[in-house]
Amino acid sequence: MSGPGPLPDGVSALVLYDGVCGLCDHTVQWLLDHDPRGRLHFAPLQGETAERIRARHPELPADLDSVILVERLGDGERLWWHSRAVFRLAGHIGGWYAPISALVWLPSALGDLGYRIVAKLRYRLFGTLEACRLPKPEERARFLP
Repeated sequence: MSGPGPLPDGVSALVLYDGVCGLCDHTVQWLLDHDPRGRLHFAPLQGETAERIRARHPELPADLDSVILVERLGDGERLWWHSRAVFRLAGHIGGWYAPISALVWLPSALGDLGYRIVAKLRYRLFGTLEACRLPKPEERARFLP
């Protein structure tokens, strides 16, 4: 990866998501629709981009199965997962969703309780993907392997 930080040039916020989860796919589609500035980029947890990030961040639990938000910080990066990633994403979207980002300061046990319940049921409620919507041409550059 090139650029001043570990993330590729032009990427300041990267969403790592479960590439086979129906709920995760819906979430990525929603984020694409609600991020008109195109600030968010995306990569599946099963891909090489996520693998490189996990190798750089041994503090990530090995069994972590969560949305992960990677934000560029100067020459480094900061990772958020579970409810904290969702709250931070609200700040990136802005508008009516921006106040949700203040919830990032809730104790993680409280914020993560709801997240973990939904995460545990997501395959039963939303299924797995056989195929997902192909990104529009203007969205393709926002997806990393």
